[in-house]
Amino acid sequence: MRSNYSKVFITFRKYYQPVPLEYFKNDPYKTLISTLLSSRTRDEVTLEASKRLFNKAANIIKLKNLKTAEIEKQIYPVGFYKTKALHLKKLAEIINNEYKGQIPCTRTVLVHLPGVGIKTANLVLNRAFAIPAIAVDTHVHRISNLLGWVRTKTPEQTEKELVKILPRTYWSDMNRLFVSIGRQFNTKNKLEEFLKKEKLI
Repeated sequence: MRSNYSKVFITFRKYYQPVPLEYFKNDPYKTLISTLLSSRTRDEVTLEASKRLFNKAANIIKLKNLKTAEIEKQIYPVGFYKTKALHLKKLAEIINNEYKGQIPCTRTVLVHLPGVGIKTANLVLNRAFAIPAIAVDTHVHRISNLLGWVRTKTPEQTEKELVKILPRTYWSDMNRLFVSIGRQFNTKNKLEEFLKKEKLI
């Protein structure tokens, strides 16, 4: 049902519990790096790895100056840590050389940085720059389908459909609220029970 947007967001806000990576939301550099690290990795693991890295490299200039092996050491055991370390090293060089050390604030530029996909770019725009964007991960994808808002097979398809149907006023809150609910009700059965109990499906 597409008429229940307001009810869903009101309900999800009531049950909201902070998402670990929002810890960095006021810092574009830390938001970008921690979000890139979070792919295929639990948020709690990402948070600790990010903190270790930021103790060594508090800004993009210091990150550029770290050796790739040192980045690997700090971010282990995030998923694909060797690949991510290479991406971080290259990304830091590009941002320092081409953008004067400033984290870009447009999706077009962000998605061309090493290791940055659409979801990461949208999360950075949302969290760090307060620019409305729908960042679709597995939680947003699964819950949007269970609610009947979309009928999609992949997060990429879900993002395209949500942009068409969801009023822009909800875009900025969507990821954090849906991720919070998805983390609390972490199986399809638990999610369905919760949504039924709240009369959302």
